[in-house]
Amino acid sequence: MSNEDEVRLAVPAKPEFLGLARVTAAGLASRLGFTFDQVEDLRLAIDEICFGMTGSTGRDGVLEVRFLLGQSALTVRGEGHFPAPAPVHLSELSEVILDALVDEHFLKDGAEGPHFELVKRLHQPGGETGAGDGDGDGDGDGDGDGDGDGDEHYGEAQGDAQ
Repeated sequence: MSNEDEVRLAVPAKPEFLGLARVTAAGLASRLGFTFDQVEDLRLAIDEICFGMTGSTGRDGVLEVRFLLGQSALTVRGEGHFPAPAPVHLSELSEVILDALVDEHFLKDGAEGPHFELVKRLHQPGGETGAGDGDGDGDGDGDGDGDGDGDEHYGEAQGDAQ
């Protein structure tokens, strides 16, 4: 994937259609290499931010969602196209939930209408961001010894360790 890849989705701003945004986010995050837990976090975050945009019963109009695929992050941007202005907001609980689920988020009213953004970075086990094996040694084999052979003994070929 290039740094420019983008998927767009436009759905009625009703709860029964917002599942399409969750499914799309989950599919794209999986494709980028997010773990199951990271995908679920993103799905929950989409629910929270869309609820802040449309309310529990939905609104007349359309929610346009853009998914921007980066090398180590998925950015989700949404715009509400509603015929009647109405304030959008996140509850204090939603703010706490989003803080725990994604790396960045906002929901704002603007001159062009309400909009939001979520950023979920690809975090590997051990706190690394981006591609890697999670053991912190940078060799890609997951054994932590740095030699790239996967045998947990630095500098020894598999079978040579005593």
